[in-house]
Amino acid sequence: MLVGRASERRTIARLVAAARVGSSGVLLLSGEPGIGKTALLDEAVALATDMRVLRARGAEAEREVPFGGLAQLLRPALGELDRIPGPQRDALASALALRQGPADRFTVGAATLSLLCRYAEHAPLALVVDDAHLLDRPSAEALLFTARRLLADPVVLLLAARTGEPHALAGADLPELVLTGVDLAAAQEIVRRAGGRPVAVDLVARLHRVVAGNPLALLELADDPHRAEDGPPGAPVRVSAVLAAAFAARAERLGAAARSALLVAATEGGDLAVVAAACTALGVDVGALAEAETGGLVTVDGGRVEFRHPLIRSAVHTSADAARRRDAHRAVAAALPPDEDDRRAWHLSEAVLGLDDGVAAALEAAARRAAGRGAHAVAATAFERSARFGAPGAERARRLTAAGSAAWAAGLPDRADRLLAEALDPPPPLPVRTRVHELRGDIAVKCGSPAAARDMVVAAADEAAAADPDGAVGLLVDAVLACLWLADAASAVRAGEQIALLLPRTAPHMRRLGTMAVGMSHVLAGRGGADLIRDAVAALATADDEGADDPRRTVLSVLGPLFLRESDAGRALVERTMQRSRDRTALAVLPTLLFHLARDQATSDRWADAEATYDEAARLARETGQTTKLALALAGSAWLHAHQGRADECRSRAAEAVTIAGEHGILLGTAWSWFALGDLELGHDDPAAALAHYERLVAELDAGRVVDADLSPAPELVEVHARLGHRADAERLAAEFAEVAAAKGQPWSLARAARACGVVAPDDALDAHFRSALSWHDRTVDAFEGARTRLTYGVRLRRAARRVDARAQLRLAVATFDELGASSWADRAAAELRATGETARRRGPGGTVALTPQERRIASLLAAGRTTRQTAAAMFVSPKTVEYHLRNVYNKLGIHSRTELGVALGAERGADRQPDA
Repeated sequence: MLVGRASERRTIARLVAAARVGSSGVLLLSGEPGIGKTALLDEAVALATDMRVLRARGAEAEREVPFGGLAQLLRPALGELDRIPGPQRDALASALALRQGPADRFTVGAATLSLLCRYAEHAPLALVVDDAHLLDRPSAEALLFTARRLLADPVVLLLAARTGEPHALAGADLPELVLTGVDLAAAQEIVRRAGGRPVAVDLVARLHRVVAGNPLALLELADDPHRAEDGPPGAPVRVSAVLAAAFAARAERLGAAARSALLVAATEGGDLAVVAAACTALGVDVGALAEAETGGLVTVDGGRVEFRHPLIRSAVHTSADAARRRDAHRAVAAALPPDEDDRRAWHLSEAVLGLDDGVAAALEAAARRAAGRGAHAVAATAFERSARFGAPGAERARRLTAAGSAAWAAGLPDRADRLLAEALDPPPPLPVRTRVHELRGDIAVKCGSPAAARDMVVAAADEAAAADPDGAVGLLVDAVLACLWLADAASAVRAGEQIALLLPRTAPHMRRLGTMAVGMSHVLAGRGGADLIRDAVAALATADDEGADDPRRTVLSVLGPLFLRESDAGRALVERTMQRSRDRTALAVLPTLLFHLARDQATSDRWADAEATYDEAARLARETGQTTKLALALAGSAWLHAHQGRADECRSRAAEAVTIAGEHGILLGTAWSWFALGDLELGHDDPAAALAHYERLVAELDAGRVVDADLSPAPELVEVHARLGHRADAERLAAEFAEVAAAKGQPWSLARAARACGVVAPDDALDAHFRSALSWHDRTVDAFEGARTRLTYGVRLRRAARRVDARAQLRLAVATFDELGASSWADRAAAELRATGETARRRGPGGTVALTPQERRIASLLAAGRTTRQTAAAMFVSPKTVEYHLRNVYNKLGIHSRTELGVALGAERGADRQPDA
């Protein structure tokens, strides 16, 4: 029975009890070695008497074994594997080496969640993971993915990790209970029970003070308390070092054979058969372990050699001299079974001195197997070690490049960039250099500086153009995309010109992407370009599978149609690309796709969808460390909230977006944020405050020499200047913007230009401009802009003493703003309508606006025909979490069936349409 820890035990008991009734709980127990983490986990298992229990324990020897910890935890649950979604099932089976096939870390994480929730359907489930700081990183990431998404399942996840040790769970957003030492009364009881005899109170009190109540230190040092006082008086005691020294001293008191056998056991990790074979190779009798067992250092049972505490194993291994450790690793490598090639490679790498081509090749093979299973962090380490053991030159550069690629796939951008930079010194062959620059550019544009990415890939494209036109065009496409986030029109145009020169020499797949990028560069610079984008969209919509796995194709298949802002061009391509990405659990690319989709939804009548999609994009961008997409998703969300009149949300998101965008040079993020803040003030009828934000935006665009009509606030500035009495400024801006919009030739910008001209037109000419604007609006999907034009038209008509005509426009404006949920704009339109002598018949926004973004997204997927399990897989949550949110949706909307849900949401407009399954 535990002594003390009453508060900690109550916390764990509450979590276990909650899991029994379907409320998930997660807790990370952290503390120094010996503080009692394992004892509390054992207490939790004892409490879970009527629950299923899955246990695992991290081990130093398994840290480079791909998914070793996850396999240990999930083994009893694998009977449910065929009951989870197919792509997830295949990825997890590959990760656990149950079958061959590709896997990525996000799909494995989603599969882990699905499998555990399936397993918990039969009985509440307790997941208990000790020494989580020693888990292999892929296993830890899968558990972290799961922990963040447990909500309404009968599952409790308890983890224990050592403080001060770097690991994947450290600093994560998990509920954490930091354990400190027990009080003096508990310390006295611990020592008394362990020794079976009274111990001087003053001795226990002194030891308790020195080791800060660490229970294991109290037990180990009770017979020799002076060992804890060897340091300078008053100096803090490193309890782990004191304990390790105590354990090492105890091991040194063993006989020579026992010490050797103990070192082999510490090297191998616990398999008695392997330990015995390795001991035989070293001329040692494995039976000598009995002496270590008698000494309380290990237990031998069930074919395993288990150390009483991880510190003992660490102390035994590190206290041995280097030559003995190498001998032990060599013996273990020779003793491993034939199917343990990966572990053999790691042990051999610890057994040699200097370069060794054989070890390098073995490590590279292990790295490729790990990468194929989605264990990219393990693969990165194996590739790097392979490079270190191989001879300098092209092979080392290739292996370092592979290491960098794996580290980037593992979500370790700093490590990846360091490895890739090292691969360039000395300069490797051109194909390797091109790949290195492509990877470093991708890292920089997503997690660092898009400007650095632009410069890097442009330089690399120049170098590759003659020998590898496809590679060069791919790099230049990346450059154009970086220029988009930077709002750098001049550089985009230069990259587009280089692409155009190379296109005749490229393969069809790259030609489509290159054409799209050239068109985008022209749009950004105000040089047309829509026709090129339209051609590329049409080609992508009918393209074969060539390049289907290229992330560029996925992104451009969504971004291209959105550039056009047309009601028909490429809409099916967007829907198909989004569904394919969700079905494949392509989490790494989803923040980008979701951001673009949200932008599209926010410029149509699907604002509730847009809010949910922006929210999901930002959440996944944070989780995957993609700062660029996080800044853009926040800025886009701020713009949406501005139109909704939600001032606090708009300002908070804009502030965060500006901070991130400023740190990383993401000019588009700052530009959208200023646009959002300007629209917020204009919607609240404060043109003077709006003017300051719009002028800040113009300065940002001028700095990047961006003349894209869609990014210009000129129509808003025309209205602001007209309302402030700055007639000449308004007329000048309207004329200038009309030229820019005409050059672009797209309905959205032409509609806004016609509205701006209508604002400054004389009374006898205003109808022509506004009717033209409304005609152009009919060719777009942006209901908000159409309503703004009707509001402005109505204002002009009223002031021209045409009240009856004004009422017709203002009624439609009020209705549209109300339906969208644009409250401040609806209030403005209603006030204008009252000024004509008519009171507006107001109605609230669609009934789904009250839903949270997560509820809205889940409701949309279900209403579009997905099953609960399909929706859970698409949202990376559990089916129980979907059901939990669905209950909230039903309660909020006052409905009782999915048929009613479809009516409420207008499922026929959903972008995630899928047949009933």
